[in-house]
Amino acid sequence: MKRLENKVAIITGGAGGLGAAEAVLFAGEGAKVLITDIKEDGLRDVSNQITASGGTVHYMKHDVTSEQDWNEVVKKAIELYGSIHILVNNAGITGNILNSLEETSLDEFKKVVDINLISQFIGIKAVVPHMKKNKGGSIINISSIAGLVGSAKATAYTASKGAVRSFTKGAAAEFAGDNIRVNSVHPGYVDTPMTKGLQNSEEFKKMAIGITPLGREAVPEEVAYGVLYLASDESSYTTGSEMVIDGGNTAV
Repeated sequence: MKRLENKVAIITGGAGGLGAAEAVLFAGEGAKVLITDIKEDGLRDVSNQITASGGTVHYMKHDVTSEQDWNEVVKKAIELYGSIHILVNNAGITGNILNSLEETSLDEFKKVVDINLISQFIGIKAVVPHMKKNKGGSIINISSIAGLVGSAKATAYTASKGAVRSFTKGAAAEFAGDNIRVNSVHPGYVDTPMTKGLQNSEEFKKMAIGITPLGREAVPEEVAYGVLYLASDESSYTTGSEMVIDGGNTAV
């Protein structure tokens, strides 16, 4: 039996990077997947890839900061598949991660927090009633090693990802009685479209690899396998946890 057989999963930020890798992996493990993003071309490409491999997938354009959009996504998942078992809050942005605190505008700070944190609150609020009907579910919030350790600059990103870590623990405690597990994943440096601007900076890339004991960046699939574990029943006793997938970055 496949690891996500008969499960229904919503994955945000599914047009590329981690979200796309998760969607492909989940569908391959038997899940019925609804992927969302603001980038419809990317969603279409990922959907075609999954369909070509025999997987079950639909996609929707989705502003994760919109409560109305979230309600439409959840409604669509129920219409298509009848239930929701898994939510991966994957959508996120870095903002201008090379700006100092003094160079960061209030509007930019709020935008990063809205997309990285507030969207997860709205999403969980929208899916939990349906997970309660299922008598269980798994929610995975994508954070970052920036949610565990501080760094100069990137204050908006660090603040949002640190809040995701604490928010996850609060939600895990609140919904444990409903058999709804909530965990966070903390990737290190991953080669994704979101970090493309940073990848183009040789100085940043050299720094990132230099402080990572394994001596390289991750590829999205290496993080997606950790998310798969948390989504599956294999992690049935895991909630409120932090899964760190960072090549040893936070170990030194």
